[in-house]
Amino acid sequence: MSVETLNAAVHAEESGALGRSGALRRLARDKVAVAAALLLTSIALAAVFAPVVAPYDPYLTDLTNVMQPPTAEHWFGTDNTGRDILSRVIYGTRNTLMLGLVGVVIGGALGGVLGIWAAYYPRADGWIMRLVDVMLAFPAILIGLAVAAVAGAGLTAVVIALVVATVPDVARVARGAAVGVMGQEFMEAGRAVGVSDRTLIWRYLTLNCISTIFVFLTLRFGQIILIGSALGFLGMGAQPPTAELGMMAAQGRDFLFMAPHIATIPSCAIFVIVLAANLLGDALRDVLDPRLQQ
Repeated sequence: MSVETLNAAVHAEESGALGRSGALRRLARDKVAVAAALLLTSIALAAVFAPVVAPYDPYLTDLTNVMQPPTAEHWFGTDNTGRDILSRVIYGTRNTLMLGLVGVVIGGALGGVLGIWAAYYPRADGWIMRLVDVMLAFPAILIGLAVAAVAGAGLTAVVIALVVATVPDVARVARGAAVGVMGQEFMEAGRAVGVSDRTLIWRYLTLNCISTIFVFLTLRFGQIILIGSALGFLGMGAQPPTAELGMMAAQGRDFLFMAPHIATIPSCAIFVIVLAANLLGDALRDVLDPRLQQ
């Protein structure tokens, strides 16, 4: 083991970057992945620019036009208070995506740190993974109920529940990837020549695990959207009149026989978002997971 071995790791990183560019070209040739990416991008842009895209104020009630089916004036119809469902779906998608993104980013960061630390510091491995096991024992919905009971129902309760639901799975994936990297010769060479733990963890260990973590988070994003929508459906998320897809579906269940579009349209929006996220995640896994390239 020598400095030359460590330098070889740097060249390996450069080769990895070239490999990732090739993976992006393979991804661009996957029509399903491209369609899913375009669909998700369109949904995200509509959510970001909701004040411009939405045809009506999502909170404007019109008691003379309640529970109307889809028409040329209201493409998705109106709800039980006469609010435009299309506008509410656009704004609700913004809140739903925000909850999923925050849960995945914060939970992914915390889980990644825990998993990589567990792999790099063997003495801490047992403690960290037992903490992960404890977190796995609590379903996200139970966490949401507990937080809502203490702090009150709202978006904060949902975010905490989604973060707790994300951390343990990401920690396990990150630890598995990091253990494989720790067995590489360049990690031993780095320690032998006196490279600091901070440099080894960030430059060599984390950067070699990040693609695995990213692919897992992409696949996890759809599940987090479902969990967040379920919490909203149970009344633990956004509170009326705030638009959120899970809560909108829950509000429409009382009118399934009179105006089924009130519940089915937000539910279909959740389905489309989760399906697109899962299709894109599968495609990313196929092109970025080195085990599938062998």
